Amino acid sequence: MTPARAAIALPGGTIDIEVAWVDGARDGRPFVVFLHEGLGSVAMWRDWPETVCRAGRYEGLVYSRYGYGRSTARPPAEKWSPRFMHEEAEVRLPLLLDALGVRRRKRWLVGHSDGGSIALIHAARYPDEVAGVVGIAPHIRVEDVSIASIERARDAYRTTDLRARLARYHADPDSAFWGWNDVWLSKEFRDWSIEAMLAGLRCPVLAIQGVDDEYGTLAQVEGIRRRAPQTEVVALDDCGHSPQRDQPRELTNRIIDFIGRHTDAADNPRGGAT
Repeated sequence: MTPARAAIALPGGTIDIEVAWVDGARDGRPFVVFLHEGLGSVAMWRDWPETVCRAGRYEGLVYSRYGYGRSTARPPAEKWSPRFMHEEAEVRLPLLLDALGVRRRKRWLVGHSDGGSIALIHAARYPDEVAGVVGIAPHIRVEDVSIASIERARDAYRTTDLRARLARYHADPDSAFWGWNDVWLSKEFRDWSIEAMLAGLRCPVLAIQGVDDEYGTLAQVEGIRRRAPQTEVVALDDCGHSPQRDQPRELTNRIIDFIGRHTDAADNPRGGAT
């Protein structure tokens, strides 16, 4: 992947978003948008989006959200709203797709953690534009286990080399870390939930969770299925919060199988991870 920039205009001014295309041939193959986790970026995905797109013969779009990677950094005084995932799903992502000229393309969304939540919100808000959602360790409400792990991450950022390690993936690691950490640990965020809007999902959904996930329980993915019965739930053994690192081959094959079963075979010859 070769990162580039796309500019989007917001009421507060124009921001630059780091984007990268995987196989930009645009030959009618399924179009997959990858949505990163709360501390993620284009670079932090490493080569996994390319692995998925090559195995499934997809076209992929990977981007760093505002405040992450090489996108415009969040000013230190700016705090994320408890609705930050809604703002991404309902405002910034559509603007980015418009800026890239791909808004009209029906898209598959593959989102990890906060990115999985953003994918669900976007699909519920724009049901006619989304072909399907793969939620990898998504959050639909706040759990105590999530808060405890995020508190430990805060302590590690202050006392270990975590900041230096994140600097490899973010031009401004403080923008990425404190934007995410502060809002998740805020009092106002404890009541955050997207459960009520999940009934608005019309597309197929694949919800995947590691059994050993330190940031959420299986109640998250089971909660999606209760409210959107078309959801397929997968629990991965020997897997924590990041299946793309702990179980990459299994995760890739699950995604390819899922998209293949919900895409016309003539347009999507089914591949597989090797």
